[in-house]
Amino acid sequence: MTDKKMILGMALTSGYGTLSGAWRAPHVDPGNYANVGANIRYAQAAERGGFAFLFVPDFAAARGDVEHSGMQSIIEPMMEIAAISQVTSRIGFVATGSTTFQEPFNTARQFKALDVMSHGRAGWNAVTTSDQMVSANYGRPVADRGERYQRAHEAIQVVQALWGSWEPDAWLKDQTSGRFLDASKLRPVNLQGRYVASRGPLPIPPSEQGQPVIFTSGGPSPHLLELAGRYASGFIAEVWTIEEARAQRQMVRDAAERAGRHPDEIKYFAGLMTTVAPTVREGLDRRLAVAGDVIEARLPHLGALLGLRIDPSRYDEPLTPEQLAVAEASPMDPRSQIALDVARAGWSPRDVLAHGVIDYHPTTVGPAEVHADHLQAWFEAGAADGFWMSPDIYEDGVDAFVDEVIPELRRRGIFPEDYVGATLRENLGVPAQYGIDPRVTNGATNDD
Repeated sequence: MTDKKMILGMALTSGYGTLSGAWRAPHVDPGNYANVGANIRYAQAAERGGFAFLFVPDFAAARGDVEHSGMQSIIEPMMEIAAISQVTSRIGFVATGSTTFQEPFNTARQFKALDVMSHGRAGWNAVTTSDQMVSANYGRPVADRGERYQRAHEAIQVVQALWGSWEPDAWLKDQTSGRFLDASKLRPVNLQGRYVASRGPLPIPPSEQGQPVIFTSGGPSPHLLELAGRYASGFIAEVWTIEEARAQRQMVRDAAERAGRHPDEIKYFAGLMTTVAPTVREGLDRRLAVAGDVIEARLPHLGALLGLRIDPSRYDEPLTPEQLAVAEASPMDPRSQIALDVARAGWSPRDVLAHGVIDYHPTTVGPAEVHADHLQAWFEAGAADGFWMSPDIYEDGVDAFVDEVIPELRRRGIFPEDYVGATLRENLGVPAQYGIDPRVTNGATNDD
């Protein structure tokens, strides 16, 4: 038992699930992409399970095999979240917004409006965008890394200044005197950087948590670590092993300290993809039934990952002792060792891939104990403050996790019995903030 409890978030995407081909599952409505009601159901299920937030990635372009795999993002994140916020009461919303292609005033207005509408449950995942497809949609070239991060520092500071420009006690609402607002407490910000600027003020009052919570996401580059250390209260990560996660989490915490903040003020979230099923075998079969075509295409790659040539006629048979004796994990790819460990447990190459060994995050397949064991091991090793989950198929995968895994985590004493509070900031356990953090040095940072 421990006093510290893990924090859970859940990715919310196109309305289907994170398995390629989830839209084709027999129990899934293929029209969910354009049906906000589906994501409302999944959000309400996650709230029933005590998830602190929904994490909404975004990619502002059509990409991948759209003909067969479908779309991977919500049709418009802020509009869907606004709808979801009105039929939930505790779960928070961390939506992605680009510092490169969005102007600070628009970002500040959208996210603070969502924060007020949701009574203090909004968060902004501030990202710099470098993808050529997205850049083309905005009609701009991709800037170099230094410029993107310089603009990001400026943009976040302008956004936070705008959030704080309506002072907490400015709104009088005094019908007797006829004074709606104390105009002296609604102040322009008049900020001008090299890349962005805003006069302000932002005509939106504080929410119950003051202002939205800032997140960042990605790999631990020096540029991103400085951005996270200065401004973020949450870090969305992509890591494969406990060792990798512990090292990266420490880098994030160190960055916060360098910025003059306490390291506990930034929470580190590792990703996990889940398939909840009565047995591992049933979970693998579920994944194969939905993502079989993708797994079939990846089978030759598995051999390369393990340094083996696998005969296609043996894809459904375990590797031989001779193959296992010469197989080796690539030191360049942490997924290689995971794949080798699964193969050594006696699974066939097809089943090794069905375990999700080369997906975007670690994958757990099987009954509640399998998922709880993974989460507990990482959490107690100091590899994460929490996790952002990606269910395989939302239609029944969210309820399965909530009904089976959450009770097991609570039985082990590592997940809270209920929400700590009513706001995202309270449920993350991060300090109050309104406007720019006074500990952050004035002015945008220079390149690393």
